Order: sequence, then C-alpha cells, then structure tokens
Amino acid sequence: MAKVAVGNPNTPGKTTQVDAAKYEDMRAAMLAVTSSAPLTAAQIKAGVLPHLSPDLFPAGQTAGWWLKCVQLDLEVKQILQRHPTTPLTWTQA
Repeated sequence: MAKVAVGNPNTPGKTTQVDAAKYEDMRAAMLAVTSSAPLTAAQIKAGVLPHLSPDLFPAGQTAGWWLKCVQLDLEVKQILQRHPTTPLTWTQA
C-alpha cells in the first residue's frame, strides 16, 4: 500500500504517513467542490461524498476523518485557506 506524507498546521514541521489512494481520492473531491466561495466543513463534506470512490469509501465510511486530514494538509500547502468565521469556512487559496 502506497503512502503519502501529510502535514498539519497545528504541528508545523511534523508529517504523518497516510494511505495514498484515499488521500488522492479525497483531495480530488475537495478540490472539485471548493472554490473562491467560502464553504463550511459540513458543506464541503456534503459536496465531496458523491465524488468519492465507492471502493475506497463505501457508503461514505471514514469520509469525515479523511476530509479533516486532507483539509489540514491542504492548509499547510496553502491550497486551502481557512477563514476566521463562525462556523469556520474554507476557500481555495
């Protein structure tokens, strides 16, 4: 199983290895859903579910965990931008 290193803005400089196939599938779905219009985590999750591979995420299982993992990594890579709103929102940078 291939792995990919992901970062977290809450622990700068530290990376964790995760499943590359699930990461790439969620990343592609998130980038397809997000844009310059701010979206909440709930809106992003609702949007990505139809884009996810049913083989990797049967019935959306573990999608919430992977959504957060990829969201944090994309923030570190400055692909997604977090906005200080209530609730929090994100846009593509």
